[in-house]
Amino acid sequence: MRNVLIGMVAGAVLAFPLAGLTANSETYRQLDLFGDVFERIHIDYVREVDDAELVEAAINGMLASLDPHSSYLAPDRFRDMQIETRGEFGGLGIEVTMEAGVVKVVAPIDETPAARAGLKSGDLITHLDGEAILGLTLGEAVEKMRGPVKSTIELTVVRQGVEKPFKVQITRAIIKVKSVRARREGDVAYVRITAFNEQTFSGLKRELKNLKKEIGPNLTGVVLDLRNNPGGLLDQAIAVSDAFLDSGEIVSTRGRKSKDSQRRYARPGDLASGTPVIVLINGGSASASEIVAGSLQDQRRAIILGTPSFGKGSVQTIIPLSGGNDGALRLTTARYYTPSGRSIQAKGIDPDILVKLAGEEEEEVIGIPSERDLRNHLDADDEESKIQRELPAYLSTNNKKINIPQDILQLQEPPKELPEDEDYQLKRALSILEGIANYQQTAANATR
Repeated sequence: MRNVLIGMVAGAVLAFPLAGLTANSETYRQLDLFGDVFERIHIDYVREVDDAELVEAAINGMLASLDPHSSYLAPDRFRDMQIETRGEFGGLGIEVTMEAGVVKVVAPIDETPAARAGLKSGDLITHLDGEAILGLTLGEAVEKMRGPVKSTIELTVVRQGVEKPFKVQITRAIIKVKSVRARREGDVAYVRITAFNEQTFSGLKRELKNLKKEIGPNLTGVVLDLRNNPGGLLDQAIAVSDAFLDSGEIVSTRGRKSKDSQRRYARPGDLASGTPVIVLINGGSASASEIVAGSLQDQRRAIILGTPSFGKGSVQTIIPLSGGNDGALRLTTARYYTPSGRSIQAKGIDPDILVKLAGEEEEEVIGIPSERDLRNHLDADDEESKIQRELPAYLSTNNKKINIPQDILQLQEPPKELPEDEDYQLKRALSILEGIANYQQTAANATR
C-alpha cells in the first residue's frame, strides 16, 4: 500500500536489482564504481564501519541530491511515520523546528508530558540526554526525542530571560495529536488545523457541527487557521477543501508520466453553510495547507489573509521496500497545481490581504525558511496562472455571489505595539467577517 503525503550486501560483494532500469553499459559502470568505493571503505577505512549503515548513508545521499523531501525511511522511522499519520505516537508532545543548529519549540501540545513539564514556545533545546543536538538534522533530533512509552529523556533548555541553561526530565507517553481545535469567536466559527493526519477531516466535521449548533442562525462566517501547519496527507487536504466547496476542481497532480496525472473535484455539500470563509496562512503553512488555501482562493470561496506560504508544491509517495527490508522510500513523484493551473513550488500562495504580525518579521517569529531556501529544491513550474491576483470583489458559494465592498478589505497597518497575547491577523479576519455581515444585512434591509 502506498501513502501519498503531500541492494543486498554480502561482505564486499553487491548485487543491484535493475528492474525498471535500462541496464546499459554505462549503468553497470556506475554501479561498479559504487561497488569499488564501498569495498575500499569496507577494507581500508580507519575504523570498522557497519555495512548496513554505510549502504543506508549512500541511499540517503542519493535521495538528498534529488530534492529536500525525498528520503529513505529506516524500519523504525517508517513505523513512526505510520503511527504519526494516524495521529498517535510515543513521545514528548512538542511541535518543533530547527534554528541555528538546535531544536526550537514552536509550541507544546496541550495535556502532554512537554506541556506538564513547563516547556514554552520559543524554548531552545540544545542537548538530549547530555548529547549536543548540534550536527543533527531535525528528523534525527525528533527521532531521539520519540521512544518507548514510560521511558525518560533529559532535555537541556535555553530560555530567553533565564540566565543559564537548565535541564528538564520528561517521561514519554502516548501522544494523541488532536489536529483540529475550534472555538467560538462571537458569531464566527474559528477552526485551527495543526496538521493533516487521518483524523483531520472527521475532526473538522465534528467541530464545525458543534459550533454551528452553538452559534445557531447567527453564524456569520468561518476562520480556518492554517498558520504553521506543515502539511500531511494529500487525501485529507482534498477532503478539507471539499468541505467548503459545492463543485469545481480542488487540485491536480502531474507526474513524470502523463498517465500519472490526476484531477480531483469537489462534491456537493458545504459545511460552512454558504457563509464567508477566511483562511489564515503564513510562512509555516506548507504542502497540504497550501492545497487548501490555493483551491479555496482560486474558487473564490475564501479570502486568504496573512503572509506568503512556504512554497512546497510537490507530492511525495511512500513506497514500502521489499527484499527483507521493512523500511520505505519517501519519493517525490509529482507536482500539484491549484484549480487555475498555478504551481506554487518554491513560490508559495500569496494572500489576498497581506497582514504581517505587529512589530516583527514573520520569518523571525517562526524560524522557518521558505522552500526556495532549501538545498536542491525543485524549480518552480513555468506555467503561470491566468488569474490576476487582486482583492476579491466577491466570494462564490452555493452558486451565489457574496459581494464585498473594497473598503472592508483595505489593509490596516497593525499598531507598532500590541498586547503580547493579541493575535492581530485573527483580529483582522474577524473584523472583515463582521464588515461583510453588516453589509449583507444593510443590503437585505434596503430591498425589503
